[in-house]
Amino acid sequence: MTIKRTDSSNKDFQNLVQLLDADLAIRNGEDHAFYNQFNKIDAINNCIVIYIDEIPAACGAFKKFDEETVEIKRMYTNPDFRKRGLATAIVKELEFWAKELDYTKAVLESSLEQNEALSVYEKSGYTRIPNYGQYIGIDKSVCYEKVL
Repeated sequence: MTIKRTDSSNKDFQNLVQLLDADLAIRNGEDHAFYNQFNKIDAINNCIVIYIDEIPAACGAFKKFDEETVEIKRMYTNPDFRKRGLATAIVKELEFWAKELDYTKAVLESSLEQNEALSVYEKSGYTRIPNYGQYIGIDKSVCYEKVL
């Protein structure tokens, strides 16, 4: 396993995000357009791609949320590489990177339909919080935070 820090101009990151968006379009159904508007990747400076035998297998990113907090975004593992702990590895690397940049907290949003993702976040020490920002009042959204 190789972990690469990059940005959203990385083609492997972009390709994995396309797979993520296709999966989310199915899972989110008619709500996909609402969620998709908050998931643009045109200018993300902090992205991770995990490679298995030089094959891009998983990705994740974070954006500045406020002066002390990052928001975890664009988490995805190719189905061929699931059940190997890659999502947990991405979360840990993103947290480590955020701490290097002096952030003290991470937040994230996921949908209730993404049971696998929710399990990863909870096992990684994230606790559920009231929905924030654009997710307030959205019943299918669930938000989490973790002090880094």
